[in-house]
Formats: sequence, structure tokens, C-alpha cells
Amino acid sequence: MDECTEYTGLSRRGLFRGLAVAGASTAFFGTTFTQTSYAATRSAPSVLVVVSLRGAADGLSLVVPHADPAYYAARPRLSIAKPQLLAVDSFFGLHPSLQPLLPLWNAGKMAAIHATGMPVVNRSHFAAMEEVEDADPGSSARVGWLNRLIGRDTYANPLQAVQIGEIPITATYGPEPSFTASSVDAVHIAGHDQWDTTNGRPRSLHTLWDAAPGPLGKGARSALAAVADFAPVQATSATPANGASYPKDDLGEALASAARTIKGDVGADVIAVDHGGWDMHTNLGDLTWGAMLQNAGSLAGGLAAFFADLGALADKVTVVTISEFGRRVKENANWGLDHGYGNVMFALGAGVKGGYYGTWPGLHNSLDADLQVTTDYRSVLSEIVTKRFDVSTATVFPHFAPEPIGFMA
Repeated sequence: MDECTEYTGLSRRGLFRGLAVAGASTAFFGTTFTQTSYAATRSAPSVLVVVSLRGAADGLSLVVPHADPAYYAARPRLSIAKPQLLAVDSFFGLHPSLQPLLPLWNAGKMAAIHATGMPVVNRSHFAAMEEVEDADPGSSARVGWLNRLIGRDTYANPLQAVQIGEIPITATYGPEPSFTASSVDAVHIAGHDQWDTTNGRPRSLHTLWDAAPGPLGKGARSALAAVADFAPVQATSATPANGASYPKDDLGEALASAARTIKGDVGADVIAVDHGGWDMHTNLGDLTWGAMLQNAGSLAGGLAAFFADLGALADKVTVVTISEFGRRVKENANWGLDHGYGNVMFALGAGVKGGYYGTWPGLHNSLDADLQVTTDYRSVLSEIVTKRFDVSTATVFPHFAPEPIGFMA
């Protein structure tokens, strides 16, 4: 699958990869240098897991509008026939690769909100990612919506917002400290290993930083405390519970780490996970081959394993998927789709009232046709955070008045 030059050359990972200091730590801690003193974390009554589908997923493949004839006219090779779809109603159906999620769908714990997106078209991966994750158009504050969410109270533990991946996402940037690690087992102080039999490395770092003034000293102390407080997560079993089996890919590994973080009960309100490879300009494919078959299957298999692994803890966990924008309605000559506008968002788990939601704008079979946005993506996120957390829309999404959608209880 070929991705556009901007996505591969100017993605957040590509831009920031050089900022990590090799050998300093296997985790990058915090988006600020706020000192946090705490001996123990608190349980999170609700946990929000944000799965970002990087590269701009095609919502028209994931949730097919089989009753809109323009869909089939625009995609003679890429379209999916109605009899092959899952969870079919009078208008929509799910991609067949989402089959692992059918138990959640049938239990009324999975919703699809279609024709969602930003209020203004933005087809630049980098700019759209930043805009979606700041969620405050026109502001120069550079504070992400997840940072505003965790800043709703006086609790300031970096483990309140955990990013599983290499680099903190823009949504967690801001004055509240957050925590980023590539995996559960990667969280440790560099040099503190089986050869450090005297606990010398942590002791030396504390000697160096415990009384150090300024923001660097505060940041170092916060990082050391966060590593120590993360120990209950590392004490959980690496073997998934309840027969869960994660896909053996980056998303499966990240979701397995997310489940262990929740089981470790270290106070994480928010866990952010990236899933790449959705920039399908070529070789999106059909139901026998292609990138969509693989990615949709990975997404469904990973999320199904995640909820099974959590067991009873799933009752406090809500998952939402988001992508920077959608794809064009009409297929291109390379079995792919170019940058578009509207998309679909999934919500799964605690508090979700299952089914299809959104106002359908109708499709057009023309070269530059887009799925138009009828539901601002912030309305979806706002409904989740106001129902699951003690927070107002204005706190998390300033200057925005959400539309009620009704997918959350």
C-alpha cells in the first residue's frame, strides 16, 4: 500500500522521532515539567480509550451505506455487496472483517456514528491531526482536548493520561502531565537492570534531581515517581485473561498494554492508542485482498480481544475511534481512494447504546465528491466525556455547542 508523501514524511512520528534522547529512558514522560508528589494513585471510575486510525480511514468501507446507489456507482471494484455485510439494517452494514465485534454489536455495546468530521475541510494529514486533537479551532493555546479532560480536577498524576506508543499525541499536550511508553515492559529507568544489584542507578538519579531547581528538576522528579507508580501495571500477568487472543501486530500489542494498565489500577482516566496504515491511496482492495481487509480485521480482532481480556473491568471502559478525515467517494485508478472529508466514528463499551447514528447527507458519483459532514466530531466526543466523566462540554471543548446524538446512556 502506497501512502502519500505528506503522511510518510511529515507525520507526527516522523517529525518528533528525533526528539527522544537515546539511552535516557525507554519512556518519554509528560508534556510539561510539572512536579507531582504522590505516594499512591487513585482508581479511575471511568476509563476512556481513544484509538486513532492514522492516515485517514475510509468510513464508507467500514460502515457501508448499501441503500445509497451512488456508493456502488462510484466504486465498481471497491464496493461491498449488501449480502456480504454484517449487522445490516435498512441503510447500513458493517465491513465483513469487523466480524469479531459482532458480539458487542449484538449486545448493544457498539455504535457507529456516520458522516462525522471537522466543521471545515482539511485534507492535510499533519494539520488535520493537530486540529482534531486540539479540538479548539482558532486558539493558539496548544492544549489538547484530552489534556483539558484530565485537567478538570486537582489530581495531577502523569498516569492519569497514558499513551501507548512512541510519542505523546497532540491531544495530551498541555499543562497537565501525562505519560508515554512504547509498552508496559518498556517502562524502567535506563541502567537499572539485573546488574544494578545495589539499586545504584535510581539512588544516583534521586541524588542528582531531588533538590534540583527549575522545570528540569521538576520534570525529572515527576518521571521517577511515575516509573515507581507504574509498578502495579508491570505486576499484572502478560497473559491475556478469559481466553483473549490479540492480533500479533502493533495494535494488538498496544491494546494488550492498555488492558494491563487498566488492570493495574494506577488511576488512568485516559489511554490513547494509535493504529497506522489507513492512508490507502492504492491497493485498498476488496474482500479477497488488500489493505482494508487487513486493517479492519486487525482493528476488530484487537478490540474484541481487549474487551474479553478485561472481563468485568470492561464495565467501566469506553472506547472511541477517530481519524483525521475520510476518503473520497469515488475510487481511483489504483484500487484506492484519495483524501476526503466525512468519516465514521465507533463507540464501544460502557455507557454505549448500540446501533447506527448520524444524519445521512447522500453521496454523489463524481471525481471530487466527498461524504459531507453532518455531525461535528466534537459532538461525539462531548457526549462520551459528559456522560462518563464529571465534566462540562465547555471545559473540554471551548466555544463549542454540541448536538445531541443519543448513542450514550
